[in-house]
Amino acid sequence: MTAIAVSPQWLEQHRQDPELVIVDCRFALNDSQLGRKQYQAGHIPGAYYLDLNQDLSSPVAKHGGRHPLPDPTGFATKLSQIGVTEKTLVVAYDDAQLAFAARLWWLLRWLGHDRGAVLDGGLTAYLAAGYPLTQALPAKRPGNFVPKLDPNQVVEIATVKATKNQPSIVLVDSREGDRYRGEQEPIDPIAGHIPGAVNYCWQDVTDANGKLRSSTELQAHWSKISNADQILVYCGSGVTACVNLFALAAAGIPSGKLYAGSWSDWCSYLS
Repeated sequence: MTAIAVSPQWLEQHRQDPELVIVDCRFALNDSQLGRKQYQAGHIPGAYYLDLNQDLSSPVAKHGGRHPLPDPTGFATKLSQIGVTEKTLVVAYDDAQLAFAARLWWLLRWLGHDRGAVLDGGLTAYLAAGYPLTQALPAKRPGNFVPKLDPNQVVEIATVKATKNQPSIVLVDSREGDRYRGEQEPIDPIAGHIPGAVNYCWQDVTDANGKLRSSTELQAHWSKISNADQILVYCGSGVTACVNLFALAAAGIPSGKLYAGSWSDWCSYLS
């Protein structure tokens, strides 16, 4: 699998392929039920729904951030229940500039499944192309997803602390500039950023509708850090950082890793 972004036209032509599973990842951080309600009101035909809080994360604890990684075995069971096997191409979509679709894309890589992609431009692009939605729920499909965990995709706080000042390692803060600079912090108890981090806002790799920048634009975007041995990426809780990891992969830069707990985990040791 080489293409990690597919067009609405490609998806419409292939959405009934037996080795394709479509996943609706819509979610709103300020209304945890909105994404599911939107899915029920209308979704791409054949798409299943996975919820950021219930499916793409595990319960919040004292440490680990606001969206800890899901239990691999439990998450693999959920993927099996929507028909995913080792041969399945999983295409994720949302309506939030890839914020939640990229989380699923990254989770699949973490679980050793490289047949993951996102819908370029998300639901907005699909509707703009004139394709219809449905309220019909997809039929159950038998699957058998066996996780093959890739620990090289993720780092914990100890690794960040030990390596963030090494010249060959770059620490990327994916949040908006004002949060990075500590000018405002609407969610976490402490404002600011991890010392040594550089700021690359996750929203800068797509246009306002979530369409990915061209490979040339992405390579230019990452040019100052693309030669690093490792690029450790974080955000507020390990969700939108996945958009930057997706964009690094799209630019042909394979060295990105997720600090899964991100700023919310870092804060939990300071407060």
